Amino acid sequence: MTDISVNQAAVTRKNIGTAIQYLLAILVTLVALFPLYWMVISSFKSQSEILRSVPTFWPEEWHFENYINVFNKANFGKYYFNTVVMTVGILAIQTVTGTLAAYGFSKGNFKGKNLLFMVVLGALMIPIQVTFIPIYILCARLNMTNTFAGLILPTAVSPYYIFMVRQSFMGVHDSYVDAAKVDGMGTLGIITRIMAPMCQSTIATITLVTLTTGWNSYFWPKIVASGEKRRVLTVGLAHLRNTFAGMDTMNNHEIMAGAVMAIIPIVVLFFIFQKYMLTGYSKASMK
Repeated sequence: MTDISVNQAAVTRKNIGTAIQYLLAILVTLVALFPLYWMVISSFKSQSEILRSVPTFWPEEWHFENYINVFNKANFGKYYFNTVVMTVGILAIQTVTGTLAAYGFSKGNFKGKNLLFMVVLGALMIPIQVTFIPIYILCARLNMTNTFAGLILPTAVSPYYIFMVRQSFMGVHDSYVDAAKVDGMGTLGIITRIMAPMCQSTIATITLVTLTTGWNSYFWPKIVASGEKRRVLTVGLAHLRNTFAGMDTMNNHEIMAGAVMAIIPIVVLFFIFQKYMLTGYSKASMK
């Protein structure tokens, strides 16, 4: 009887622990999703309803015209185009440079490899706020302000991308590379046909992070593309307040609508590639 009671008590404690874990997981999820929910709901409210002292958690009246007003008051279509071009350009160049550099640092054998990799790691510690002045001066002298080249080229190489992919490439045994070389395969063939497929989860994860970072970038696009011609979504959202003769306006409902439209592509991509993210990070972190 005593053993049965002990087992029942253990099962009860285990069930209670499991229930607490589920409750904490649900609570954390709700806290994390609430700002997103509030943004979406606010995008359908009127400005007067948003400013009420007692908030409403559901619109009393749905204002779908908020999304139309965003396109009427700001050149949101142009901002979308500029953001897509900038993000795709950054993603393409970082993928090429990051993958090639990662292969060199992981499987290459050349003098000063470790020293150069330490330089890459050191670059991870330097924020863009420290380097943006000399980079901006260089872009200005090369007439790259308010151009796609000015938006893309300063971020063409990512130390983070190189580091993460290099860690994943380190996990591929050298015998695969040696066998490919014996068969006459070149470096690009080894990278594209052996290394990349074997590390596809990590590459997909870092690519998604790179895409998200490029899409959400604000500081550098605001500095180098101050004009309307190459303005991106993040900067355009800030300018939604200044749509009437340059004066600040109380249009939080329209700003929320613009924010919703800005995050839709990233949310869709996250749900498509989310299965790679946990696997990719875990593989890279274990190397």
